[in-house]
Amino acid sequence: MNLILIIDDEREICESIKMILDYEGYQVDFTTSASEGLERFSTQQIAALLLDIQMPEMNGFEVLKKVKDTNPSVSVIIISAHGSVENAIKATKLGAFDFIEKPIDREKLLISVRNAVDQANLLLENKEIKKTLFGSEKILGKSKAITSILELIDKVAPIDTRVLITGENGTGKDLVARAIHNKSLRKDKPFIEVNCAAIPNELIESELFGHEKGSFTGAIQQRIGKFELANKGTIFLDEIGDMSLQAQAKVLRAIEDSRIERVGGTKKIEIDVRILAATNKNLREEIEKGNFREDLFHRLNVIPILIPPLKDRVEDIPVLINHFIAEIIEKHKRPKVIFEDDAVNFLQGVTWTGNVREIRNAVERIIIMIDKKSISRKDVEFLFPTGKTSIEDIIDDSNSFQEFKEKAEKAFLIKQLNANDWNISKTAEILEIQRSHLYNKIKKYGIEKE
Repeated sequence: MNLILIIDDEREICESIKMILDYEGYQVDFTTSASEGLERFSTQQIAALLLDIQMPEMNGFEVLKKVKDTNPSVSVIIISAHGSVENAIKATKLGAFDFIEKPIDREKLLISVRNAVDQANLLLENKEIKKTLFGSEKILGKSKAITSILELIDKVAPIDTRVLITGENGTGKDLVARAIHNKSLRKDKPFIEVNCAAIPNELIESELFGHEKGSFTGAIQQRIGKFELANKGTIFLDEIGDMSLQAQAKVLRAIEDSRIERVGGTKKIEIDVRILAATNKNLREEIEKGNFREDLFHRLNVIPILIPPLKDRVEDIPVLINHFIAEIIEKHKRPKVIFEDDAVNFLQGVTWTGNVREIRNAVERIIIMIDKKSISRKDVEFLFPTGKTSIEDIIDDSNSFQEFKEKAEKAFLIKQLNANDWNISKTAEILEIQRSHLYNKIKKYGIEKE
């Protein structure tokens, strides 16, 4: 989504901005009428709105208020020849994303529009994500553990405090974080998720705090970091146990000062962000090893939420199965399917090392591969063989030495990933290869966590 709408009573200004943005690949629409602009806004999906203040029919502040009443999350950039401090403050209070003075500086315009579009796209992605638990925003289960977690979410969500969510991979830590945000006073503001394990250590600071143009090799333009994008909203630091000590120090400083500084910059930027963090590691053990800062741990661990693995709450498995059946048959346009009681009982006895994520994949696999309206234990058992792939099996199934090497490497990687609970950083370290190289191997062989 990159449609930009310009509302300015000076046609020359509209055409000038449109020409600049057209050249950069944006779709641009403009009008010199405030009322027509509001009508277009209501009928189109706008990534960012550029709005003049002084217009004869209706001033920009009135338009801004109407726009924000309709869609609080839209990014509005005020453009005005009357660049007084009072106007800038008023625009900010009404929810403007940025304020640009006329005559418009091309570079400032492009930076502001890019950041506004980035934020709009993040918000749109978050709205789509909210529709799912891997498909739905509901936290499902009837166990005492899940009931307690739901009660705790209701209690802490409206209170602007930090929360540390712990649990194995696949238990739904991100889902708990989104539930807290969605029930908070910041629910209409950005929810920005950062997977600390998926970002190389040399880029994590730039990702979190942004960087200035020319601050390092490859920094060809200014970048706004996740903390700034999350301003007034929530930032979710997933797998924070994999964050470098240097980045941890900067996060700690951001918490203490409510200010950040871009890489290569000198300006302190005020931020108002609620921090939620999650990890599959025991951070107390990581502190003992020197891998995690104790002071940061105590800053984050104001409200701890522990999500137990699925093996400790097997009574939730039938609830999850029924939910995923409904979701998957709708997704694949399949006829109605039921799992017989003996099939559900069998699945309750499986050790789901991948937790909710794994059982969701299993239900999808069963529905796709077994073309029956009623699925029995016998059908399910067929898809859960207990045997292991041997080297002889790989040899027998290979038609060339290259194919054998690739199959053996794939089997070895799967074994190592499962042994390390799919912790990419730890697995790469044990294998003595770069994390990016391991990601490439996973992609090459189509390896997925079961």
